[in-house]
Amino acid sequence: DALSVGYRMIDTAQAYLNEEAVGNAWKKSGVSRDEIFLVSKVWHSNYGDGQTMKSIDESLRKLQTNYIDLMLLHQPYCDRYGAYRDLEKAYKAGKVRAIGVSNFFPDHLIDLASNMEIAPMVNQMETHVFNQQHETRKFMDEFGTKLMAWAPLAEGQNGLFTNPTLTQIGEKYGKTAAQVALRWLLQSDVIIIPKTVHKERMEENLNLFDFELDAEDMQAIAKLDTAHSLFLDHHSGETTKQFMEWRAVVKPTE
Repeated sequence: DALSVGYRMIDTAQAYLNEEAVGNAWKKSGVSRDEIFLVSKVWHSNYGDGQTMKSIDESLRKLQTNYIDLMLLHQPYCDRYGAYRDLEKAYKAGKVRAIGVSNFFPDHLIDLASNMEIAPMVNQMETHVFNQQHETRKFMDEFGTKLMAWAPLAEGQNGLFTNPTLTQIGEKYGKTAAQVALRWLLQSDVIIIPKTVHKERMEENLNLFDFELDAEDMQAIAKLDTAHSLFLDHHSGETTKQFMEWRAVVKPTE
């Protein structure tokens, strides 16, 4: 449905266990490969020199393509240095056209970027009107790293779809609270990947380019920031323990 509606970026990952389905879907869509922007992510069970490259080759096979447009390290755990070195090699070999990370806060980002040849081009983070990532962005800017938002609509939490600030601004433009929240991200130079399985929502989420928020709107939405995750605290020991268990989601590529 997404491709037929007009979407051209597909965000997948080894841990989503759907790379094969994505490969089949784009092949059947009739849309040419050069029109599609494929994003995938290496799971930390596949981190390490050599191991990451094997997993990238497997992702290429499943996605039925000879290059991935953007390949990320999904989490900041385990051997991220060895994994990122393999991303650099894959980039130089043309297997991936851009490389980056996901869920890397300033401590992990600065450490990795300072010790690698190629700074991450993208960092995919939980980013929405309630968690605007100002602190992380400050350091990303130093390395020229672009912010890509996961959960740009906060997965509907915190009453986003009925938020009074977003709703009132939306009334000015004939737009929904969700469209206002996404437009705010676009005007804040954030790459967005809204997730939905409903075709009408897909169309609504694309319909963002016929209006522009003014400075007053932008400031009002900026005040919604809590600077806290609605989902996971990547600095928590309990979260780290959980991710060690979640390695088992993806069996290491053989």
